[in-house]
Amino acid sequence: MSAELLDNILKGVFKEQQLIKIRVEKRKGHRDVTIITGLDVKDPELRRMVSEMKAKFACGGTIKDDHVELQGDHRYKVKEFLVLNGFPESNIVVE
Repeated sequence: MSAELLDNILKGVFKEQQLIKIRVEKRKGHRDVTIITGLDVKDPELRRMVSEMKAKFACGGTIKDDHVELQGDHRYKVKEFLVLNGFPESNIVVE
């Protein structure tokens, strides 16, 4: 079994075990920020996914210490995006 195949299998198992929470935080000046916790910030794929979300939702965003921040209220769009990217819908909680 190749190392790449094994890596892909392990990533798939990890995706199924992740509990992802999506919530909106109010910031100064009545600005909303969508906070996504539960994603693996060390995953090189995350950078690509955040970049895709920023382009798709036309917003700014960043990867912080243990979470992802997107400018604006994108809770349900993020959930839909994550489901399309292979995360099980049952493991995504929108607060």
